Amino acid sequence: MVDLARERVVCTPWALLAGELCVNASLNWGSVSGQVRWENPEIGTALHSEEYPEGLRDDDPPPWGDSHERARLLARGEAILDVLPALEQAAYGKEDVAVVFSHLDFTNRAIVDYFQFEDKRTMLVAFALARPQNRPLSTNDGWKPHEPVHLVRTCLVHTFKLAIDDGPLPPLTSIATRHFGPALVNGETWG
Repeated sequence: MVDLARERVVCTPWALLAGELCVNASLNWGSVSGQVRWENPEIGTALHSEEYPEGLRDDDPPPWGDSHERARLLARGEAILDVLPALEQAAYGKEDVAVVFSHLDFTNRAIVDYFQFEDKRTMLVAFALARPQNRPLSTNDGWKPHEPVHLVRTCLVHTFKLAIDDGPLPPLTSIATRHFGPALVNGETWG
């Protein structure tokens, strides 16, 4: 988490969530990460993903269907080093944990080069899941569920609507490789 901010991949503020999270939830809209980013709830607030009216519910697995998240906002801050003691207090292994960053850092030339233009809606969420979840390798969320998927427990997810390149974001890949090893898996969901 610290390297993401120090190496200008993300901007603070950050927020720490714990509970039942969905690695395939839409980051900005309807998810608990989006609520934390846009609604600025108080620490301790219980959050849940957007509920759809009965006629609009989709029972397909996320991202093709609705995500069902329940989480608490454990902490938030501006200083990146403050995320470390907050993470020590999280119940990783018993609950899903996620750090939500406000947006990518468009002062980093490598990020600007990857996207068409600066967009502060381009947020990043770092997940550490209590139980593995399937993440599609390449899919449109408007299609019917299909393979291939990859089982993940640790995952970095960012919005990429305006990306001009396929493939992973280079400065994010550099940090992820350093911390998780060279056998990274990259995927994308659009729709």
